[in-house]
Amino acid sequence: MNTNRLSPALEKALSDQMNKEIHASHTFLSYGIWADDKGYQGIANFLYRHAQEERNHSIKFMEYVLNRGGKPKVEAIPEPPVDPESLTTCFDGVFKHEVDNTTAIYRLVDLALEEKDWATWNFMQWFVQEQIEEETLAANLIDKLKIAGGDRASNESLFTLDRALEAAPNDVPLAQEATGDNP
Repeated sequence: MNTNRLSPALEKALSDQMNKEIHASHTFLSYGIWADDKGYQGIANFLYRHAQEERNHSIKFMEYVLNRGGKPKVEAIPEPPVDPESLTTCFDGVFKHEVDNTTAIYRLVDLALEEKDWATWNFMQWFVQEQIEEETLAANLIDKLKIAGGDRASNESLFTLDRALEAAPNDVPLAQEATGDNP
């Protein structure tokens, strides 16, 4: 008996998003390595935590597809972008990546709605809310860097920004610990 509760199109789209989240994880890991190499350990740590969060998102997609009777497919992950030229291009890259991801999430919501797959539509609402938070976080990075002086910031203000991001909460929850009350 076929127990797959996902259409082939939706199963592929969810699998593609799982891979997109893995690519995001690699991108933020790459940016973190760049920041670490430049001496911005606080910013690097912030980006490493963000990379882990994106990996956790990919696991959520994997588990959902498996729970609905499908089989997610791991694809080759594109190479992360080249190293940023500055903190501005790094933070702009984070924001652009989040906006692109939001667009992909919205396409999945649209597909679930079109197919009247209410379970998937409901599952995707967590990601819709998450993307609001992700875009806000990325926009705040850009704002904080502008306040510090952008690419012409003093070493002192960059040091302060670096320490502030290092002090940001380091409690990225594991996807396996998610519940209905605490997604």
